[in-house]
This record gives sequence, C-alpha cells and structure tokens, in this order.
Amino acid sequence: MTAEITTEKARIGAPSIAGFTEEGEALVPAKVDHSHNHGVTVMSSRAERLTSFDVADFALPTGREEEWRFTPVRGLANLFSDVATDGEAAAVTVEAPEGFVRDSLAQGAAPRGTVLTPADRAAVVASANTDEALHVVIPADAEPAEPVRILVDGAGAGRRSNAHFVLEAGANSRSVVILEHTGAADHNGNLEVIVGDGAQLTVISVQLWDDNARHLGQHDAQVGKDAVYKHIAVSLGGSVVRLNSNVRFSGEGAEAELLGLYFADAGQHLEHRSFVDHNVANCKSNVLYKGALQGKNAHTVWVGDVLIQKQALGTDSYEKNQNLVLTDGCRADSVPNLEIETGLIEGAGHASSTGRFDDEHLFYLMARGIPEDVARRLVVRGFLNEIIQQIKVPALEERLTEEVERELAANEN
Repeated sequence: MTAEITTEKARIGAPSIAGFTEEGEALVPAKVDHSHNHGVTVMSSRAERLTSFDVADFALPTGREEEWRFTPVRGLANLFSDVATDGEAAAVTVEAPEGFVRDSLAQGAAPRGTVLTPADRAAVVASANTDEALHVVIPADAEPAEPVRILVDGAGAGRRSNAHFVLEAGANSRSVVILEHTGAADHNGNLEVIVGDGAQLTVISVQLWDDNARHLGQHDAQVGKDAVYKHIAVSLGGSVVRLNSNVRFSGEGAEAELLGLYFADAGQHLEHRSFVDHNVANCKSNVLYKGALQGKNAHTVWVGDVLIQKQALGTDSYEKNQNLVLTDGCRADSVPNLEIETGLIEGAGHASSTGRFDDEHLFYLMARGIPEDVARRLVVRGFLNEIIQQIKVPALEERLTEEVERELAANEN
C-alpha cells in the first residue's frame, strides 16, 4: 500500500505552490535545524516570516509564494521596482493642531524602524526610497477635538509614489487619525504606529482612489500597557489595493481591534491581511472584516493571522471575516489562521463566511411592501454599516455611507 501511494505521489508531482505541503497550508517556509534535529525539517511560526530593511532580501514576487498567491502580481511590476518617487506623484498634506507634526525622520532615526520592519517587497521598497518619513506625535494626555488628517492625493495613474509615516500617541492621550488616499498613483505606503501606555488611538485608513490607482501598504502598530488601539481599513476605490495591518503588544492590559470594510466592483482586486501577535500576557484582540462584491472578476481577499505565544497567558482573541456576493462572476478568498502555543488563555477563535443574499431577509422586507431592489440595498447597507458605525466621526461616516450607496447604484445601472 505504501509503495502504491508513493508511486501515485510521483505521478501527480509535488505541490506547485510555494508554502504548501501535502498536508495543507504552511504559513512560512519550512526550515532545517541541523544542530539538534539531524537535518529534520521543522515548521516555523507565522511570526518568523522574513522581515528586513534590505531590498535585496526580497526577490520579485512571482505569484507562487504564499504571501502573494492571491495577488495579481503581473500587473504590479512598477510597485516592486526599487526606484524613487516620481517627482510629486502623490501630494501629502496634514491637518493637525500646532506642534503635532515634528521634524521628519531619516532612515535609522528613532522611532522610525522600531515598530515596522518591512515584511514584503513593496514595503521594503517604500522604506528604502523614503528618505524622510512624516512624523506625527499626539502629546501625552492630549485629547484633540478634531481628528488628525493625513491626505495622500495621487497626481496620475502609473506615477510611482513611496511613503513612510510614523505616528506616535503619547501616554493617556485620546485621538483619531484619518489617513485618506484619493486620486491615482502607483503607491507604496508604510504606516508605523506607537501607542503609548494608557492611550486610546483610532486609525482610519480610507482608500478612495480613482479606478486606475494601485496601492500596496503595510501598517504596523505596537500597543502599550492598558492602551486601546483601533485600526479601521475602508477600501472602495483603486484597481488593486493590498493592505497588511499588523499588531503586537508592549504591555499587559492592552487591547487591539482591527476592522475592515471593502466593496469590490468588476475587475477590482481588494486584498486585506491582518496579523495580531499576542506576545504579552493578558491582552485582548478582535478582528472583523466585512466585504461586498459585484461585477465580473471582482475579487476580494482576506487573510487573518493570530499568533498566541507561549508567554501570552490570559489572552482573549477572536477574528471573523464575512463576504456578501451580489452578482455572478465574483470571487472572495477568505483564510483565517490561528496559532496557539499555550492553553492558558481566556479564549480564541475564528470564523469565515461567504454567501449570497439571505432569501429570508429579502422575503421579510418584500412581504411588507418594499420593492426587491430597495430591499437588496437595505440588506447590503445593514451588512456594511456594522463597520461604518465604528468610525465615530459623523462627517466621515456620512461620506462613506454615500460612497456605498454609489457602489450599489452602479450595479443597478
């Protein structure tokens, strides 16, 4: 029997996608430990994926790597090129109280590089080609009445843009920061976030690009003792958007919430990846991403990773992704991953669902005299509103609600 299985494996061939084994998905490549295991292959942790500030350490993606297997890499050569920003390819403006914007940070100037180390080709290229990083600091105990706004406006499709922003929330501060992307460009953007002890910080990253924009980004945060960090990603525009949102902790009692909303139209690729590294005891995390798709070749991707390390006793963590498919010809990929190294936790879990309209919901509304097209819009609006209402900035909530309505109207036309 064993010989027959071996022969069949030889006939079929080895798995063709890097990062996969016959047993299933491997989150990072296997490594060989020659010192203790006599050359036996052992699996690495998700936290041990390659990170580096050296562009040479990251080969050009082919689409066969685990990190890139869902992404249309063939059309992203410009974003992977190790080149400087094309003049003023994207204008950056900041709206913040006086004193919040500090001197820019050169490469190697702390706190730049203390939280975010590039984890893929796009991020390392952005880091290497941003000589001076924007540095925004919320002073300790500050509670600004209005959100801090960082506006990135692309100057034209195909124009290459690199950016690296460093955001610090001082101890016991209370603030909201909105990072908004509009216009068109080929934009690589890094965001490095330091949340001080006892601080409460909400970062809202809004992708309202034109249809011909492409955006690859990495957002990394470190959350201090008893601090609360909320990251909300809203992706509605752009031809290709791929955003990595990562969190780790530096003190007990910290909480992190990663939320996302996306709506993909025909030919649009919207990809979100999250990684919560529970490296400290007694911290909490919650991840919820919700998306809708409509039109031929609309494609969304969500990959969620949670690692609970051995020392992270008392961890309470949950992640969920939900997708609503509105028309034929769409594809939603959803991959939740949970790695637990200790059983002494409060709880951990994950869930994923992708489906069409709930016929019972539609029947309930239509039975009360609501036309079918209006009923469908009500269902979608209610589905996505769970994320929008978490923004807590009325003007932005209203604007995003209008954008969702435009997306729905486009499908009806």
